[in-house]
Amino acid sequence: MRQGSLQSQTIPMLEEPKFVPNKLTTQGVTVISPGLGNTDIVGNSAGEDKTDCICLNLEDLKCFETVEGQYENLGVIFENCIALQPSNPAFPAHSGLTVLMGGPKSGLLEAKFIRPVTQVSAYVTSSQRLIFSAYGKNKELLAQTVLPGENLGNSDSVIPPNTKLSLSAQDIHRVSFCAFDGQFTVDDFSFSL
Repeated sequence: MRQGSLQSQTIPMLEEPKFVPNKLTTQGVTVISPGLGNTDIVGNSAGEDKTDCICLNLEDLKCFETVEGQYENLGVIFENCIALQPSNPAFPAHSGLTVLMGGPKSGLLEAKFIRPVTQVSAYVTSSQRLIFSAYGKNKELLAQTVLPGENLGNSDSVIPPNTKLSLSAQDIHRVSFCAFDGQFTVDDFSFSL
């Protein structure tokens, strides 16, 4: 199995930013209309239609900044999370330059919601199998989906980098990304109330 390593430094953007119709951006939050983007891997579904969701704008974070309560006003607090601008092509960003990574402990990243949510999704690139799990108020497992293997950029993996993982369930209080001491990045983290 191939293992990638993360390196970081600020690099200039070499391509035009992607235009997404029906997208309203405000400071630190993006409200996305339903139907934008494709879901490549989907977890358990609650089967409800959502009118919009919140997608975090990571571009205002500084490289190597510890990410905890920066998005608390939007309803989410992170644990074991740092911001990164990867220069290693094995870990490309999905949009912009900044991604989230589990740290200081590698292989784990958690997000806790101030109010329960019903759907959570993110684009993930990982050096190995990754489990994305949603938990309820009493820490019970509500939904889970798995990235079955590594999906590094510039590799021969059959899974493309930045694969979208999604989970849906009633009353999600916390989610975790776990790659068992592997390295992974998370981009375009979004959730619906």
